[in-house]
Amino acid sequence: MKKIMMLFLFLVFSVGPVGTTLAAPYEGYNYSFWGDTMAAPLPFLPDRLVDGNQLNIGPFKDPEDFTVTKDNEIYVVDTGNNRIVAMDSDWNVIREIETFQNGDKEEVFNQPSGIFINNNQEMYIADTGSKRIIVLTLDGQFVQEVDAPKSDVLREGFVYMPVKVVVDSANRVYVISRGGYDGIVQFSSSGNFTGFIGLSEVKFDPMDLFWKRISTKEQRSKMELFIPSEFSNVDIDQDGFIYATSAEEFGTPMRRLNPSGVDVLRRSGYIPIAGDAHVGFNGSRMGPSKFISAAVEPNGIYSALDSTRGRIFTYDRDGKLLYQFGSLGEQFGNFSNPVEIDTMGDQLIVLDKGFAQLTVFKPTRYGKVIKEAAIYTDLGEEIKATAAWEEVRKLNNNLEFAYLGIGKTELREGKNLEAMGNFKLGTSRDYYSRAFERYRKDYMWNHFGTIAAIILGSIAAIIVAFRLRKPTTGEPGVVGTAWLAVFHPFRGFWDAKYEKKGRVWLALVLLLILAILMILKQQYSGFIFNLDVMVYDAKTMDAVKFVIMPFFLWCIANWSLTTLMNGEGKFKEIVTVTGYALIPLVLVQIPLILMSNVLTVKEASFYTLMQNFASIWFLWLIFVGMQTVHQYTIKKTIVTMGLTMVVIGIFLFIGLLFTALLQEMLSFGSTVYKEIMFRIGEG
Repeated sequence: MKKIMMLFLFLVFSVGPVGTTLAAPYEGYNYSFWGDTMAAPLPFLPDRLVDGNQLNIGPFKDPEDFTVTKDNEIYVVDTGNNRIVAMDSDWNVIREIETFQNGDKEEVFNQPSGIFINNNQEMYIADTGSKRIIVLTLDGQFVQEVDAPKSDVLREGFVYMPVKVVVDSANRVYVISRGGYDGIVQFSSSGNFTGFIGLSEVKFDPMDLFWKRISTKEQRSKMELFIPSEFSNVDIDQDGFIYATSAEEFGTPMRRLNPSGVDVLRRSGYIPIAGDAHVGFNGSRMGPSKFISAAVEPNGIYSALDSTRGRIFTYDRDGKLLYQFGSLGEQFGNFSNPVEIDTMGDQLIVLDKGFAQLTVFKPTRYGKVIKEAAIYTDLGEEIKATAAWEEVRKLNNNLEFAYLGIGKTELREGKNLEAMGNFKLGTSRDYYSRAFERYRKDYMWNHFGTIAAIILGSIAAIIVAFRLRKPTTGEPGVVGTAWLAVFHPFRGFWDAKYEKKGRVWLALVLLLILAILMILKQQYSGFIFNLDVMVYDAKTMDAVKFVIMPFFLWCIANWSLTTLMNGEGKFKEIVTVTGYALIPLVLVQIPLILMSNVLTVKEASFYTLMQNFASIWFLWLIFVGMQTVHQYTIKKTIVTMGLTMVVIGIFLFIGLLFTALLQEMLSFGSTVYKEIMFRIGEG
């Protein structure tokens, strides 16, 4: 069936390029700041297939690599046939290279796996089977041979199997060796081994390390070694920075290495540069994306090829995901086993080892304009960048950094209020803060008289209120006791317990007020301080989960524990004391909401200071309250508070366990019911 499908595709598409009006067998999407999957237009559509039969040179066999020269000539490493196939930009075969003359001897390739063409128009071929790099001219004339490295610094057991190669402007050669976890092998222009660069960090499970520590020497010898991950492919940009991919499941599957081997890749996008943000762990295509190849363009934009699901992810210079497309499958535009990616002009080409063919993609209008917008932004061409981002926004209003691009231009033009709106839509806290700081400065300068009058009037009103305030006499009442507990906690909590002035209803009212204020804080805090909370998703249940439930868990756990540890506090007294301790948190919420709307990122320390001060005050009141109602020593109070947290953890564990068991019972009951109804239906 597979052969019939491929024959059909060949007959349909070998007559010429396929128009990009055909629907692609995959969907476009991107990710929001929150990591949610958002629908997006397709940036590329399949245009044509190229294989050996179409070129009349016989089918490709297990092709492993290809490259595109600056003259748009394509050189394919046909590994299984031990040849190099060269084509022009119109996909006509220029030459086939199967042999080359090395001195007096004619030689052949032995399972070549990689190719690179330098600025001198010389081919560097990773001849894997012969464990060497062969350098030829484009017409196949022998230039040089780079043999396996020889050095005393090589580790014992090092095996050199070159599979990928790139060359910088100084003709230094960088090679990836299969199974080599030492890093990228580096040679001088004359072919001498000079060392390794880009060694990956070793990742290990702490539990594995623990067992290794306590195991015998014989047991350790049988355990898996902690070794760095190896690179899967390599490319190089015009500035000599090496883009290396690693097919590791977690960590940094893409690196940009400087000449010293230090990773300098920018990662300022919303999601990590690791392909799909959401992956499944069930089915045939489970697990995270695995980058096996990268294509770097002169403008700093680069694309990574994912072997897990056959997708192509394109990022700008700062690491923002511009778009993705592609998938595994049997249809036109799908891949079976993609192994290499490169660009030719505005086209993108993927080598599919499984189908033994090249798939050529042409950009859609969306793909063109989003790349133009990213390039113009990087170059600082504001007018062109704004026009491009505006068009991107019209084509895809889900793309948040399109608003960011527009906002940057407005900020340069002094349109601070408009820039704030776009930075908010683009979920950029830093740029929003910059625009807000400028807007606030202009506003205060233009309304200085009004603002000064309001401040002076407020100060005067406070002074008058204090002077006219009548002094209070007598003992504090119910509310006064709660207020007294805040500033004189030992006396206040003593009165609440032993003078019977504490009230449970007041504690519960304070809890309710705090829950309401937390909801208001979610809704009305300034964008800079509320970015990590999805304002439109603020729910009453959040107040239950993060305020009310912890309150009662603490009270129940503390009462359960102190009952066994000779604590004198009754449950209602614990509730009362805990509720009174919430007063600092209640008092600070309104000022925090107001501050969040007038402070910038640079001034966030004032916001954090007030928040932390209220939290510390709350903990101090809890401590004094627990000590007073239970009549514990300082040491015993600290111990019981710590054990209370442990008991809360046990309660949560039991609750989760009970919920899981209940779900299993309900699922079992549902299955039995469906089976009974099915049997009745059959009868």
